[in-house]
Amino acid sequence: MKLIRASWLLLIDEPVLLPRTYGLALIQDLHGKMQLALGDRAIPNVACSGLVGKSSFVEDFISLSPDVPYQLILCGLDAAATQAIMELDLGDTLQLLGAEFTVQRQPDEVTSYEQLYHESIVLEPPLVNRHGLKFLTPTAFSQNRKYLPLPLPSLMFRSWLERWNHFAEVYLGGDELLEYLDRSVAIQQLRIQTQPIAIQRSRIPGFMGTVQLHLLSSDPLLGNVASLLLQYSRFCGTGIKTRLGMGATDYLIPTQS
Repeated sequence: MKLIRASWLLLIDEPVLLPRTYGLALIQDLHGKMQLALGDRAIPNVACSGLVGKSSFVEDFISLSPDVPYQLILCGLDAAATQAIMELDLGDTLQLLGAEFTVQRQPDEVTSYEQLYHESIVLEPPLVNRHGLKFLTPTAFSQNRKYLPLPLPSLMFRSWLERWNHFAEVYLGGDELLEYLDRSVAIQQLRIQTQPIAIQRSRIPGFMGTVQLHLLSSDPLLGNVASLLLQYSRFCGTGIKTRLGMGATDYLIPTQS
């Protein structure tokens, strides 16, 4: 089954003020163009970044600058979503709540669950102990009816594994795997800041920035499963409300210890 990570550059000619809650209008518009239902799945098959780029906040508005290129990322996690994103044509301009953006589609990144699994597990690549992640949009987890804006490895891996097991043909494991990952992956370095995101009437606290992880175990198979999930995060996003602009994630080039 194919996976896609598509991105567009969005440019403006003059300063723009959008409501902080613009993300829902954007995502509703994109789902309408793709003829995909929004909010009909417990585990979303689309991840959307919203507008990624330097901005500032003015009361209940977000201020965008004409000298900044903004990025929009859409990822499809199953066949229907991937096909819809492949066929999505935004045209030369995008209208959003009175603002007009010039649109430039970037090359799509296309892979599949089978390819990721083959390259990360079947080929038995050398074990990589250090991995980096960059969180492009506010990221958080739901825990005991509260929002937790911290990049805890146990919660990140649970998020990615849940999506992988739901959509992929190959089941990776359950609680035992998560317990292993919780024991075997440590945060080595953090450069994050908190950033709330407005969704409907709520402001949800999230974190953004970079995280360096260190794999403590020398078990090659389980280490490569961890590497697989880390790479998958680039497509599925991290944490809650990934279809609504949260948790957009980049996987950084790993380094050997």
